[in-house]
Amino acid sequence: MQKTIKEKIVQALRVDRAFRLVWQATPGWTMANFALQVIQGILPLATLYLMKLIVDAVTLSINAPDKTQAFKQIVLLIIIAGGLALLGALCQLLANIASEAMSLTVTDHVFDILHAKSVEVDLEYYENPQYFDTLHRAQQEGPYRPTSIVNDLVRLAQNSVTLLAMTGLLLSLHWGVACVLFLAVVPGVLVRIKYANRMYQWKQERTRTERQALYINWVLTGDIHAKEVRLFGLGDLLLERFSNLHTKLRHEKLAIGKKRTTADFLAQASATVAVFASFAFIAYRTVQGSITLGDMVMYFQAFQRGLSSMRDLLGGMASLYEDNLFLSNLFEFLNLKPKVNEPPDPKPVPRPLQQGIVFDKVNFHYPASKRRVLEDISFAIAPGETVALVGRNGCGKTTLAKLLCRLYDPDNGKITFDGIDLKQFAIRGLRTNISVLFQDFVKYYLTAGENIWFGNVEQPLDEEKVAAAAKQAGVHELINNLPQKYDTLLGKWFEDGEELSRGEWQKVALARTFLRTSQIILLDEPASSLDPRAEHEIFCKFKELTQGKTSLFISHRLSTVKMADRIIVMGKGKIVESGSYDALMQKKGSFAHLFEIPQ
Repeated sequence: MQKTIKEKIVQALRVDRAFRLVWQATPGWTMANFALQVIQGILPLATLYLMKLIVDAVTLSINAPDKTQAFKQIVLLIIIAGGLALLGALCQLLANIASEAMSLTVTDHVFDILHAKSVEVDLEYYENPQYFDTLHRAQQEGPYRPTSIVNDLVRLAQNSVTLLAMTGLLLSLHWGVACVLFLAVVPGVLVRIKYANRMYQWKQERTRTERQALYINWVLTGDIHAKEVRLFGLGDLLLERFSNLHTKLRHEKLAIGKKRTTADFLAQASATVAVFASFAFIAYRTVQGSITLGDMVMYFQAFQRGLSSMRDLLGGMASLYEDNLFLSNLFEFLNLKPKVNEPPDPKPVPRPLQQGIVFDKVNFHYPASKRRVLEDISFAIAPGETVALVGRNGCGKTTLAKLLCRLYDPDNGKITFDGIDLKQFAIRGLRTNISVLFQDFVKYYLTAGENIWFGNVEQPLDEEKVAAAAKQAGVHELINNLPQKYDTLLGKWFEDGEELSRGEWQKVALARTFLRTSQIILLDEPASSLDPRAEHEIFCKFKELTQGKTSLFISHRLSTVKMADRIIVMGKGKIVESGSYDALMQKKGSFAHLFEIPQ
């Protein structure tokens, strides 16, 4: 998944990706910014020439017989120069607006594609630490580097125009001055490129350390860990670890910064010597009478402006290289390919199911582990049948549910609906046919109504349907007693939010499942956070809701398992028993042993 540092440095020479990214986001502001920068690149030459004319006019007017007329000419030149200065200031203001608009638009665009890619990548990536390193670097660099690159390109255009004009002017004085202009800037650019590579390499090496520090910060400041951090007295320990990590990062970054500062100073010192040596040469030519006083002012300012433009030009090229180097982190993330792929010619999901669901010799292991989680799993679920999966923790029950939803694909074997492999269905079409509630359900810190509506966002938010689903899940009365009823924010992340107990949150999640009009219902420990009475109420309704639907649920509770038509017992990734509740209890095998333990 990761490229070598050398490969990324080679890719840093490409700028077309960044330009395409910015152009896609905001072509209008990009063109406006470019045009304004070019105008600003031309204006300095006109300003310099006017300054020469003013100085020469003042020099001649000292001995002119008609000083009033001479002064009028000087005033006219000053007015024109002032007009150019105002034009330059206006262009600068407009350029600032264009640059800000472009920057904000591109940042939003990059966040959009980052979020879209995060949703697109398979669940498998979330089992891989390298993925989180890649995501972290993309989030750090992606939002602002593309804009920085285009700004570099725009400034390169402006500085190129200015530099060409100044170089042509200096060549008219002496070719050596133009050469000094170039040589004075080169050391600074080389320093910039060298330390851009060094900083990039350091960032790559310290991504994991940065993420560890961010994780500890989350533990210290988030609500999920707040109780245990206080009860177990973890605060001082975690504070020390966070401080140690950040101290290490700070010292290493400062060490690089100190070396870069020293090298920058030496480069700037050489440039300063070149400036004053050129000034001495220009002054000497003026004293010798080779050029006028106005020429001296023009040439010296031309050298200074040329030096500034050359420094900005080559510095911009170094900056372009540096930005593109770091932008490779964004494209590394965007280039991740899904492992669960859409079929080229998807088939429609059978509705209703005629033959049912079949697991045929399914084997699976998680990508980040060599341990096989499922081994030769084969069983069938008839249309309308309710099947319970039971077994000890870690035996593969939830993994089976994930495979059924095609969050992963089996290593080998297949899962079929009416004899058709799941891989032949469009992923979205398959998942639309399954209502799911996992044990680690999500708490959305949004309104109560939105929390339930998220179960079927393909339909408009219908308050009556949302309320009906809430009633089925036994949470309608609770929501109706909240301050804003279904418009009440849940959780304490935002002002006026109402926190629920875990059991109440689970009912909300269950209502989300009930809202989804699908023919397959998949529940993973659906009553784990409910008290016995609430559990009984839910499953009385659940029995009604599953009539005519194919249901698969995972549970450790005997009262829940009893309602299944058939029970499949798993152990160490294999099916060890299967049958009705009564038959399995009479068999006195693994199932009976699980539930004979005192509850």
